[in-house]
Amino acid sequence: MQFLVLGLDGIDGDALDRRLKARPNHIALGDELVTDGSFWFGGAVVDDKREKMIGSALIMDFPSRKELDEWLENEPYITGDVWRDIKIYNLSVRDPWQFTKSKEFYESRQSQ
Repeated sequence: MQFLVLGLDGIDGDALDRRLKARPNHIALGDELVTDGSFWFGGAVVDDKREKMIGSALIMDFPSRKELDEWLENEPYITGDVWRDIKIYNLSVRDPWQFTKSKEFYESRQSQ
């Protein structure tokens, strides 16, 4: 089952510091989830000026909502009080193998 997880950071003055402190553990757990196939794609949500991270959008795949909830209980952006507004949507990804384009393909699109 695929899920879209949208986690928005707090808006207080310490929000970015909490994110940066939790980020190494968030990335490390994400790497584990990539390896086991649970994490498909994601990125930081950035402000309108594209200067500051203010949240995360993740496409996840777990056998059930129970496993998703178990991951969320250990997610560093939750345990580190980074995400203050979390929305979870059921998702149906068509042709997930489309994410296998080359690194160069994606890099060329960023320079446009």
